[in-house]
Amino acid sequence: MKRESRGGISRQMPIAPPLAGGRFLFILIIVMVASAILVGRITLLQVIDRPFLQSQGDARTLRHEAIPAHRGMITDRNGEPLAISTPVVTLWANPQELPADAIQRVMLAQALGMSLDDFESRVSRYSSREFMYLRRQMTPEAAQRILNLRTPGVYPQREYKRYYPAGEVAAQLLGVTNVDDVGQEGLELSYQPYLAGHPGQRRVIKDRRGRLVRELGVIREAQPGGELTLAIDQRIQYMAYRELRAAVSEHEADGGVLVMLDARTGEVLAMANLPSYNPNNRAGLDPRGLRNQALVDVFEPGSVMKPLAMAAILESGVVNRDAVVDTSPGWMRLDQFTIRDFRNYGELDLAGILEKSSNVGMSRLALQLSDTAIWEKYNQLGLGQAPGTGFPGEATGSLPAPVRWSRSERATLSYGYGLSVSAVQLASAYTALANNGDRLPPSLLRLSEPPQGIPAISPTVANDLLNILETSVAAYTGGRRARVEGYRVGGKTGTVRKIGQQGYTTDAYRSVFAGIAPISDPRIVTVVMIDHPRAGEFYGGAVAAPVFSSVTGNALRLLDVPPDHEVE
Repeated sequence: MKRESRGGISRQMPIAPPLAGGRFLFILIIVMVASAILVGRITLLQVIDRPFLQSQGDARTLRHEAIPAHRGMITDRNGEPLAISTPVVTLWANPQELPADAIQRVMLAQALGMSLDDFESRVSRYSSREFMYLRRQMTPEAAQRILNLRTPGVYPQREYKRYYPAGEVAAQLLGVTNVDDVGQEGLELSYQPYLAGHPGQRRVIKDRRGRLVRELGVIREAQPGGELTLAIDQRIQYMAYRELRAAVSEHEADGGVLVMLDARTGEVLAMANLPSYNPNNRAGLDPRGLRNQALVDVFEPGSVMKPLAMAAILESGVVNRDAVVDTSPGWMRLDQFTIRDFRNYGELDLAGILEKSSNVGMSRLALQLSDTAIWEKYNQLGLGQAPGTGFPGEATGSLPAPVRWSRSERATLSYGYGLSVSAVQLASAYTALANNGDRLPPSLLRLSEPPQGIPAISPTVANDLLNILETSVAAYTGGRRARVEGYRVGGKTGTVRKIGQQGYTTDAYRSVFAGIAPISDPRIVTVVMIDHPRAGEFYGGAVAAPVFSSVTGNALRLLDVPPDHEVE
C-alpha cells in the first residue's frame, strides 16, 4: 500500500488489483467474438444460404395449382351440341377450421341440404384431416349462396361438369364421364385423351391454412380438349328413338335397336337403343340401359341374311338367275332336323324365295354350292369381324369356320341361323347391296370424304338383288308395312327364335327388318330389331317393318331426297 501524509496525518491508499485490466480485456474479447459470430451468421444466412432459405420459405407459401382444362365438346354432324362441359363449383372444408358455434354449423348444414346429424357425422369422420368435400359440382349461383354465409373453413374449387342436351336419346353412344370429368363409357371413354385436353398451372401464395393470398401468374395455360364431330344427325336420332320407344311400348318388348347408315359413306346417321337412361340424372339407373346394343350385343339375324346368301348363290354360277325351285311340301329333312316354311309355297323363282322367305328354297339352293361359298361371302361382307368403329367393347359376332360342316349347318347358314351379328355389322353388310357391290365400313365420326368401299358383291348381282328387295315389300307381301309413301324402298323381314336354357324357344322372338331407301338411288340403310315382343304380333313384317317405314320416310325428307315419281 502507499502511504500519504496530510497535516501530520498519515493515510494508506488502495492499489488497483493487477487483474482488473485483464477482466475488461476478456469481456471485450467475448463481445467481439460474439459480434463476429453474429455477423458471420447473418452473412451466412443472407448471402450463402439465401437461395436455400428462400426456396424453403417459398415451399411453405408458394403453391403450384392446376388449372382445369375445358373438356372438348361433342357435336352431331350439323354442329348441334351432344355433350358439353359447364363450369361448376365444388365446396370443400378444413374440418379443423370449421367453427364450433352451433348456429353456424346448423346454417351450413341447412344450406348444404344436409341434416345436422349427417353433417356432424361427416365432419367427425374427417376431423383428423385438413380436407373434406362438402358438395361437388354445384352451380356457381348455388355455391355462392353458401359462400355468402362466410363460414370459416369453407372454400370453393372450380371444376367442370358434363351435360348431355340429348339426354337418353343418344346416351349409350356418347357414354358418360365420372365426377372428375373422366370418360367412363361410350365415346367419352374411347376419345378420353383427345377430349380431356391438358391442365394448366399457376403460381400462387397461400397462408399456412391454405387460403389464397395472391396469384403470382400463370406458368402454363390450360389447353382445352378437342371437339368431336359425330356422324349422327340429331334430328334423325330423335325420330329414331321416338319411333323405337313407341314400338317397344306398343308390343311390350324387352327392348330394341335401330341403326341407320349413309349408303354412300357408311356414316352412322342414327343409333338408338332401348332400354336407355338419362346421363344427366343417374339416380335409379337400370344397368341394362348402359349397353349400346347396336354395337356390343349380337343376335342370330334370321331371314334378313337371305339376300346376302342369295348373292353367293347368284355369283357361284351354279344357279341360273331364272331358276325355279320346288319347295313342296313346305318342309325338308336334313341330318335328322326338319326345315320348314310357313306353308307350302310350291315352285318359286329366286325373287319368290326371298319374297316368301322360304327356308326350304334357300336350303336347296345352298346345298348346290361348295361347302364354303356362303361362308366366304359372309366373310367378305365383314361378318365375324370387328366393325372397326373404335367403340369400346364392339362385338365381332360369330361366323364359325367351315370345318366339317354338316349339310344341315350349310343350309341353316343360308337363312340366318348358326351365326351371330350386331345390328351395325348387319347394316354395313347391306351397304354392299346399296353401293354397287362395295361394302362400306361403319363410321361413328363424320367423314370429310367418302371412304374407299370394300368389294364384296359383283355390281350386277348387287343391282339384281336391290330390285328383288323392292318386290319383297310389295303391297301383297309380309314386308308391305315397310313401304314409304312417295319413295321406292326395299328390304327383308326376319323373325328369329331366341335361345333359352333348353335350346330354341317357341314363345320368344326377335323381330328384325333390314332395308334400303330409295331403291332408285340408295341413300340410307336401316336395320331395326325389336327384342321379344309380347303383345301378340312378333313377325318382323308386323313389328319391325313399321318402324323402318316411319323413320326412313322422315329421314329421306330431312335429307332433302326427292320423291320417286314412278311409285304407285
